Amino acid sequence: MNKLICLVGMPGAGKSAVSEYLLSKKDFGYFRFGQIVLDKVIESGQPQSEELERKIREDIRTEHGMAAMAILNLPKIELLIKKGDVIGDGLYSWEEYLFLKEKFGDNLIIVAIYSSPKLRYSRLENRAEKHGVDTELKFRSFTEDEVKTRDRAEIENLHKAGPIAMADYTLINTTTLKNLQSQIDQVLTEIYK
Repeated sequence: MNKLICLVGMPGAGKSAVSEYLLSKKDFGYFRFGQIVLDKVIESGQPQSEELERKIREDIRTEHGMAAMAILNLPKIELLIKKGDVIGDGLYSWEEYLFLKEKFGDNLIIVAIYSSPKLRYSRLENRAEKHGVDTELKFRSFTEDEVKTRDRAEIENLHKAGPIAMADYTLINTTTLKNLQSQIDQVLTEIYK
């Protein structure tokens, strides 16, 4: 069976940078766990905000359970994994981890990306301006207060700490992009040895 490599980390840790680099190295399938939420933000016609995203995220979980993003993305994952290895950007909850572990067993690989809160907050402050047009809301900016609120909600309400703690690999993203890419190369070597 092909591999499902899921990236987990707090907002601004560098998940998008890791997924972009992985996609440049190999022909992976790709999906974002949270795109379901962002599509609903776009559909709502309301301005994007952390508060709106959190409400939609939590409403989806109320309706579908704590493994919601994995369950709702499963048809996409199954389609992609038939064709090759897959990158899942932004695994959220412990329950999603358990759901995917049951489905994919040892072919599920979790890669955590860590950055300090202070560094993450500075990265997110003007992220949207750095990336230009972003119709999928992938590169949203957040104020420090918004990120702190999101951090707390993701840890307390979405159980995000479990997948980070259980990661097969952890990348430390506190210096340069080149250093992060070097760590990714080491992980790829381990995965495919």
